[in-house]
Amino acid sequence: LVSVLSSAIIVYRLPWTWKCSKLLMKFIHAGLNTIAMILAIVAMVAAFEYHNAQNIPNMYSLHSWIGLTALICYSLQLFFGFAVFLLPFAPVYLRALLMPIHVYSGLTIFATVIATALMGITEKLLFSLRDPAYSSSPPEATFVNCLGLLLVIFGLLILWMASRPHWKRPLEESTKVLRPIGGTAEGTEVESTMTSSSNADKSDMRINTEAARKQNLKFDESGQRSTM
Repeated sequence: LVSVLSSAIIVYRLPWTWKCSKLLMKFIHAGLNTIAMILAIVAMVAAFEYHNAQNIPNMYSLHSWIGLTALICYSLQLFFGFAVFLLPFAPVYLRALLMPIHVYSGLTIFATVIATALMGITEKLLFSLRDPAYSSSPPEATFVNCLGLLLVIFGLLILWMASRPHWKRPLEESTKVLRPIGGTAEGTEVESTMTSSSNADKSDMRINTEAARKQNLKFDESGQRSTM
């Protein structure tokens, strides 16, 4: 759940995916979330079956409470994500209204999943390490504590990547509003073309005027010669 959910979160933040269509990225995002949800359900069922087989009470620890809450919230997040953002029935204003909530709730669920994992591995150590005890820092405890630190660093890195504004997916070309012609390269090109044509017209006029003046001089010289 931690690894696949994190991949679903940052799939829009990877620059090499920006050349893909927005619809394709939506399907990838929804597919990764669906896989993470299936794996979470399988893990939850396995935990309950193990508890029942070992005669261990269910849902008594804070780890189980927060884990079940995260799973319920994640299922609601996945359902509303499909209904609002993937299916083409929701109006645009509703999507724009719910997008900040969708992003915030997704990051909150991810942070909750990290916290659940940290509490779960700590709980497992407290119950499993008897001789030597967890308090004596055996190699197993050191290994799992390092794993917990890596989970914290990994979670902070994912949250940092998801919160960078300059890593957001650029707007689609079809949704960009075109500026007035005078403010675009096309307008500059048109303006330069008009200026060039105007300069060309002026040059032609100067050439024609110069030719006419030279022709008049030739006529004057020939008239003077005939008179002389």
